[in-house]
Amino acid sequence: MTIIETINKAATRLQAHQVDNARWDAELLLCHVLGRDRAWLLAHIQDGIDDQSLRQYERAIDRRAVREPLQYITGKQEFWGLPFKVTPDVLIPRPETEFVVEAALKAVSMALSPIIIDLCTGSGCIAISLAKELQNAQVFATDRSEQALVVAQENARMNLVADRIRFLAGDLFVPFAEMDLHGKVDVITANPPYIPAGDLASLQPEVRDFEPEMALIAGPEGTEIATAIIQQAPLFLKQGGTLIMEMGMGQTAAFSAMIKEIGAYKKPEILKDLAGIERVIVARKA
Repeated sequence: MTIIETINKAATRLQAHQVDNARWDAELLLCHVLGRDRAWLLAHIQDGIDDQSLRQYERAIDRRAVREPLQYITGKQEFWGLPFKVTPDVLIPRPETEFVVEAALKAVSMALSPIIIDLCTGSGCIAISLAKELQNAQVFATDRSEQALVVAQENARMNLVADRIRFLAGDLFVPFAEMDLHGKVDVITANPPYIPAGDLASLQPEVRDFEPEMALIAGPEGTEIATAIIQQAPLFLKQGGTLIMEMGMGQTAAFSAMIKEIGAYKKPEILKDLAGIERVIVARKA
């Protein structure tokens, strides 16, 4: 069977299982199996495929047909132009989260040696991207999941910043209880769980059935973890320090009201993603 015949057959199967961008996924999975890029693939569409590669490819298509995310099958995802390993222990990095990185870089643009805390770090994509950009930064990254931290540490090593990030297991700010960071942090970033528990069933199968629920669901309201972050962050931020947090659709009003009520922050800035959705809240400590 030729490459083009193999791709056509796989794409038809994925379409039958309602996979978005079925042909694109079929091509990328074959690239992954063959260890080639898409340009090579398209230049060799009439070549044959050896039996071992074909069996491996069919297993990959079987996984995608049941809606397992492409990134978990290939084990990788790009973020901020950097390679990241992803496993079912971590949320798959998404493009909109890059707005958190952009805002953090802007917030510390004048700092010589900024101190940064990244909460709910998951794959480590935010912390690692910031460490890569800020050679003099001191970065701390926390997560409740020790399995996620294993992945994050591997990503830090792969991107050559492991010596500048300290990974800590624990819930939000708990790992910092005995550390001398109160009032000293320039930026706190977070992409916390923000989906209400009742919305889980309505999510796409790729998310609902495969991504870690701990990284998705915040509680009955969806605001529980972000609320704790907003309340506790001022204890660690220096004057003028900034909290930068990704949020879910429709949560802007609630978080803005909370920030105002606490009285420790200036009026927050809201950043929209490329789809026009209010995605990131930026709050500077007064």
